[in-house]
Amino acid sequence: MDEQILQLKNWVAECNNIVFFGGAGVSTESGIPDFRSVDGLYNQKWRYPPETILSHSFFEANPEEYYRFHREKLVIEGVKPNRAHLRLAELEKEGKLRAVVTQNIDGLHQAAGSENVLELHGSILRAYCSRCRRAYSAERMNKGSGVPRCSCGGVIRPDIVLYEEPLDQDILRAAIDYIRKAEMLIIGGTSLNVYPAAGLINYYRGNKLVLVNRGKTPYDHYADLVIHQNIGEVFSNI
Repeated sequence: MDEQILQLKNWVAECNNIVFFGGAGVSTESGIPDFRSVDGLYNQKWRYPPETILSHSFFEANPEEYYRFHREKLVIEGVKPNRAHLRLAELEKEGKLRAVVTQNIDGLHQAAGSENVLELHGSILRAYCSRCRRAYSAERMNKGSGVPRCSCGGVIRPDIVLYEEPLDQDILRAAIDYIRKAEMLIIGGTSLNVYPAAGLINYYRGNKLVLVNRGKTPYDHYADLVIHQNIGEVFSNI
């Protein structure tokens, strides 16, 4: 075990008020592609750029094209939690981890057993009518073809935050509160380039800020400990 991971392990052993803030890199080991890497969704060729397809205005104007992309790229069958998800769930059960704040929409933290998960960008596992707000199962949205519609005639949409839409303010406030009060903040699997989520790091007031990411981030120089390794490997050793 290298010195950086040993330091992280020791801090985890000492702390009982840890918050984890994660991004797409937490789930890539489970087979879910990220967005901004060389092979990520944003670098693949579509009739429209993925950033455009995943916007509120595009969804409203072109639901057929949105759902073609949704079912081909956002719905991934058979994915399971990986070592990072599982260890985080264990830390919660051990009374050390207070909350998981995630930018991911895949539900893998809950599948691993984590209970206090704050989903900043919603979940692909939930759906609702964009007109009457009636809740629907993900099956109604993720399977089949064409545009799924509610009995009221409205378009069924995923319970995710599309571009041009604000984050849920209750979830955002809760995330800020957990991070502000945390003894230790571990940030993993995110480039910290997406706002307002990336700005949450600025609310941390402690002296155990840990960044675990394969690549560098704009906040590396602020951190008390930086580990540029695969997050699953790191968490399997703590």
